Parts: sequence; C-alpha cells; structure tokens
Amino acid sequence: MPILFHLSFPVGNIPQTKAFYADGLGCGVGRENVESVILDLYGHQLVAHVVHEPLTLQKGIYPRHFGLIFTAEVEWEALLERSQQNDLTFYQQAKHRFPGLPLEHRTFFLQDPFYNLMEFKFYRQAEAIFGSHDSTQIGDTAGV
Repeated sequence: MPILFHLSFPVGNIPQTKAFYADGLGCGVGRENVESVILDLYGHQLVAHVVHEPLTLQKGIYPRHFGLIFTAEVEWEALLERSQQNDLTFYQQAKHRFPGLPLEHRTFFLQDPFYNLMEFKFYRQAEAIFGSHDSTQIGDTAGV
C-alpha cells in the first residue's frame, strides 16, 4: 500500500463541507460525526474539523493553501471541468504559469465555504515538481 498524505483543516459545519468536497469535488466520505468528517481526496485523507471561532480569508494565496499535483493533464482538466460544472468558487481561474520555461504548469485555485484555499496543478515537465534546482522561482508574486 502506498504512503498516504493526511491533512486536517478547519470548517464551519459538516453539511456544507460535504456539499463542497463530496458533491462538488467528488471526494469519498469516510467516518463522520457532527464535529468532523474524513474525506478521500484522490486517495489522500483530509479531515475537516468544525471550529467555533470565526474563519477568515487570508490575503492572497500565500502562505497557506493545499492541493494536488496531477501527473496526467487529462485528469487535471477533468477536475477543472467538474469544478466549473458544480459552480465551485474559483479563487483564481485556470491559467498557465511560466509558459515555455522548465517550471511551466497549469493551475487553478478553489475556495471552500470556509475560506480554505486549494490549488490543483499539472507540470509540463515532471522534474519541476521537486527538481529544477537551477531555478529559485517558487510560486508567483501575482498571488501574494
């Protein structure tokens, strides 16, 4: 069995969480109660926990967001289309970053009902995911 990623994050309520993540993004739903729900995001475990303090939107995409890097562009496009069809909230529309460079990738950002930001990427060159050490570029200033 592969090693799985786990992320716990705050939400305001479970019904809206399930509507966004399960109905909207297509996550599987695991165990749940009135305060938490486990979600399967492409084989990775997300755990949404209800918090009772106000949740606020950060300014820009940095420093905090989470998401997936697709290794097949067709899968990235399928999630983009699903997100559009389900009227999910786009924090940033789909775009190309660094076209023609070794770091070239396609990306879009979604915002859940509780201001959590998610980025979904596809890199043209797989080595850019962890490599391309000759470049110091990480992210872009447009999202700050």
